[in-house]
Amino acid sequence: MDNQMALVELINVSRTYRTGSTGVQALKDTSLKIERGEFVAIMGSSGSGKSTLLHILGLLDQPDSGDLLIEGISMAGRSDDDLAALRNHRLGFIFQQFHLLPQLTALQNSQLPLVYSGRRDDQDSPRARIEQVGLSDRADHRPNQLSGGEQQRVAIARSLVNDPAIILADEPTGNLDSRSEDEIISILEDLNRRGKTILMVTHESSIGERAGRIITMRDGRIISDQPTSSGIGPVSHPVTGCVRDNNEETAEKPGRILFANHFRQSLRAILAHKMRSVLSMMGILIGVAAVIAMLALGQGATDSIKQRLASLGSNMLSIRSASRSQGAVRLQSGAVSRLTIKDAAAVEELPGVLRVSPRVSGRAQLVHSGKNWNTRVEGQGENYAAMRASIPETGRFFTAQEVRGKAKVAVIGITVARELFGENNPVGETIRINRISFQVIGVLPEKGGSSWRDRDDVVVIPVTTAMYRLLGNDYLNNIDAEIVSEEAMEGAVDAIQDLLRKRHRVLDEKAEPFRVRNMAEIQETIESTTKTMTLLLGSIAAISLLVGGIGIMNIMLVSVTERTREIGLRKALGARKSDILAQFLIEAVLLTISGGIIGILLGIGISRSLAAAAGWTTRVTPFSIILATGFSAAVGLVFGIWPARQASRLNPIDALRYE
Repeated sequence: MDNQMALVELINVSRTYRTGSTGVQALKDTSLKIERGEFVAIMGSSGSGKSTLLHILGLLDQPDSGDLLIEGISMAGRSDDDLAALRNHRLGFIFQQFHLLPQLTALQNSQLPLVYSGRRDDQDSPRARIEQVGLSDRADHRPNQLSGGEQQRVAIARSLVNDPAIILADEPTGNLDSRSEDEIISILEDLNRRGKTILMVTHESSIGERAGRIITMRDGRIISDQPTSSGIGPVSHPVTGCVRDNNEETAEKPGRILFANHFRQSLRAILAHKMRSVLSMMGILIGVAAVIAMLALGQGATDSIKQRLASLGSNMLSIRSASRSQGAVRLQSGAVSRLTIKDAAAVEELPGVLRVSPRVSGRAQLVHSGKNWNTRVEGQGENYAAMRASIPETGRFFTAQEVRGKAKVAVIGITVARELFGENNPVGETIRINRISFQVIGVLPEKGGSSWRDRDDVVVIPVTTAMYRLLGNDYLNNIDAEIVSEEAMEGAVDAIQDLLRKRHRVLDEKAEPFRVRNMAEIQETIESTTKTMTLLLGSIAAISLLVGGIGIMNIMLVSVTERTREIGLRKALGARKSDILAQFLIEAVLLTISGGIIGILLGIGISRSLAAAAGWTTRVTPFSIILATGFSAAVGLVFGIWPARQASRLNPIDALRYE
């Protein structure tokens, strides 16, 4: 590479800023060369264009016309990512306002450019630079614990951490006292002696005289460019790298940082604004808790219904006599056929029928040891317990022999047992049902209540005993038939209808003397209704998640406004659009996932509280947890995109100037 080539060169550069229809020309056809190793002071009155010149030289602003060359390479037409990479690797910035991030320590602030160069884990360079500016004992202090001079020294350390070719200082002593001012200029002089090229904007003649060259500006033009008598002239040093040599690196490495680095930056930003973060999470937290609680209620209701339906048995058919009217047509006298014990025995012989249980029912008065209780009495066959999941937990069920012998034995529900026997074991005791003595041989398992009756308030006795000794019936209320498989259900219905027509000599094919109800279809209908209710409850709760997402978006937009200068600083240090986009997106997703996790715990707590206080059945499923977590993350991603894009599109110089 030609060592005589200017490090930086401006060729006929102009820049006009527009406010509405008014234009202000900050630079007018300006040309300038900066040699390697120079210490140049740019001076002029306010509005002379000196800061605009520095910003264009630092790739923070773009000229309207003309060209900027760095090491002979034109910057015209370069992408934003290329310019960000060059700012990160080749340029170091020192700002009048310091622009240190308050949530970071001095060491972490000096380390910030490494984040955007993919060297986040490099701890040696930041410490060396902090020591170089004399702050090794203050490395772990935050900006609000440092004086103005110390903060500016941190900014100098930050500008040096990537070993840039050029340092650009914008009024580096403007906010400092005379002692700190002298310290900062001494550091810059020392850096220049070590070979750094320094461009410094200042309005103080005493500061400018310590540079090797003074450029004076007025009304956007250079009116004077002279060496100083006491300053340091150009310092030659070895070329360690150049834009031309780093083209490939510029395209590949700058700004490419690991997800872990984005995560660290986002987490620090969240922790630095705790109240805002908590408010952001509240909407998601409430939404997720509502989703978990509503789904737990719905799932609990489903489980409760399934448990109750299990007592109906699987693949069950219920056979009943038709009523005297079918729709609007009243059947003639004698058209109603009654089911009998023999009908039940005949149905059990059909292919595909596993077992049957004939049934009669009525109400009766129970008496034991002076206690009375009116309850429902059911006469059932010996298969009832197996078919209806009603095998006694205490005692036993009656046998086929006891059914045939019309035995006076009874199996009682737990409600009856509690009312007549209290805490005592009723098995072996005698009760009177409508003045007839029965021996209690078992207690049915708990079935639970429903909205219309207590399903444990029942006494089950042999069907023959109920018909001929207790209720005086010679016909059955219905016959329950269990079919071998679900596939055989439809054929079994037709077979049972045909059998009963023949047995009762029903010749009219249009008449339906018996009704066969498929209990599986009833179960499916109830389960479908329950699922619909669960979906409805979950959808209502999900609306609160969407509202929370809108809250996240609003607060993230506020965050972008509040952190505009921070975004400008990060871009000046080499952050690409994708880096800013990723950081704000990660922040949004972190907020929603954190709110989601807390919401899950709150939702589980609410579900358990409802179960304990109201006696409702609730069940939190892994699916509901995964759904709520995934939905909250998606909400953060979707509603975080717009604020993140707004942040990534900010112009670095406009962001740095934001008030």
